Amino acid sequence: MPTAVDPHRRRKKRACVLSLRFICSLFAFSVILRLDSTMSLLKSSKVISSIGTFSPSLGVLSTRNSSWWGGVQMGPPDPILGVSEAFKRDTSPKKMNLGVGAYRDDHGKPFVLDCVRKAEALISSKQLDKEYLAIGGLGDFTKSCALLALGADSEVLKSGRNITVQTISGTGSLCIGANFLSRFHSASRDVYLPKPSWGNHTPIFRGAGMQLKAYRYYDPSTCGFDFNGALDDISKMPEKSVIMLHACAHNPTGVDPKPEQWKEIADLVKKRDLLVFFDMAYQGFASGDIDRDAWAVRHFIEQGHNIVLSQSFAKNMGLYGERVGGFTVVCNDAEEAKRVESQLKILIRPMYSNPPMNGARIAATILNTPDLYKIWLEEVHGMANRIIKMREQLAANLKSEGSTHNWQHVIDQIGMFCFTGLKPEQVERLTKEFSVYMTKDGRISMAGVTSGNVGYLAHGIHAVTK
Repeated sequence: MPTAVDPHRRRKKRACVLSLRFICSLFAFSVILRLDSTMSLLKSSKVISSIGTFSPSLGVLSTRNSSWWGGVQMGPPDPILGVSEAFKRDTSPKKMNLGVGAYRDDHGKPFVLDCVRKAEALISSKQLDKEYLAIGGLGDFTKSCALLALGADSEVLKSGRNITVQTISGTGSLCIGANFLSRFHSASRDVYLPKPSWGNHTPIFRGAGMQLKAYRYYDPSTCGFDFNGALDDISKMPEKSVIMLHACAHNPTGVDPKPEQWKEIADLVKKRDLLVFFDMAYQGFASGDIDRDAWAVRHFIEQGHNIVLSQSFAKNMGLYGERVGGFTVVCNDAEEAKRVESQLKILIRPMYSNPPMNGARIAATILNTPDLYKIWLEEVHGMANRIIKMREQLAANLKSEGSTHNWQHVIDQIGMFCFTGLKPEQVERLTKEFSVYMTKDGRISMAGVTSGNVGYLAHGIHAVTK
């Protein structure tokens, strides 16, 4: 028979259990309050920023770390993109964007070359595959790329002592070149850039670990080439240094040496035993003549310079978004070229493995199809001529406005960009009062000037310079 339980004893036991639960609850609540107080103190002293976040409801540290990138500072805005963004916000019907580095037709619209459209149709009709390209790129393109730059009579091409690889446009070509020099040009880490030079040259070479220096190039007093200053600085460069030369249509000034000046520069560079790095982003686009624009490159090679060369097809074929370029190294012989090629492939492989094919196919199709090549020569000549015509009209309109300044440099400069000589405060006025947008150094893209707005531009420039 079960033993009877004393009711008094059962009530006493229940009371003890309830008391114990109450004491535990008070203890737990006390712990939470203390932890919360401690975490608040840590937060106020910024110690918690390196630990995590506290959740009072859970009483534990959150596993989410919110400070991995706490030390990342806001970077400065891109000067060119900043111009475009300000232009977009402007509501003036007369606004002009002269900062963009892309060709526009006489209506201010993006222009796709007819030869490009035809090449795309031809490629599409072949129903080609989408397999990976080789590390060095599309063979038909790289051969044509080198031929375009060096010329059909080039001894370098005939002897096979060059290596050309396909790159991700001009920027990619420069990046490959800078990193190749960083690894293998052990004689010097110094790279001399013209002052001024394209803005991207500095971060590209600096990022590769090269030491950047400058030589005189642009003369603000004449808005032209400081030939004597350049020669003086080149004569003082340490032997084995690298010198950057713009093959044509110097960016940002539009100021190029004349052939006789190029000859003197080539002789002096050879005397100083400098390695020449040519940047040729505008072949054909500068003068309208592909051979004339490549003259300096070919002359240096003829004089015995084993140059390195960066090429871009963004401007002269309008393949901006296709990112088509090439990097060439001229070597002593074919055997050396093979060794250089092997190292370029090793350099490219971890960067992007292999280049994109579509733009290279377009460029190769144009360069290797006689009918399309002829159309391209006509179109690139037409683009260059429109730019030249706009230069002449701008100078003429400034004269008609009554300007007493000498604007001959607007005509004499060549290529997409013009260094107007405007001061920063004049640029600011031009933007505020006339909605004309350009970089603060007074550089304008002549591609943004049309027969419909050149008069308005001249009126604005005259107003801020008189």
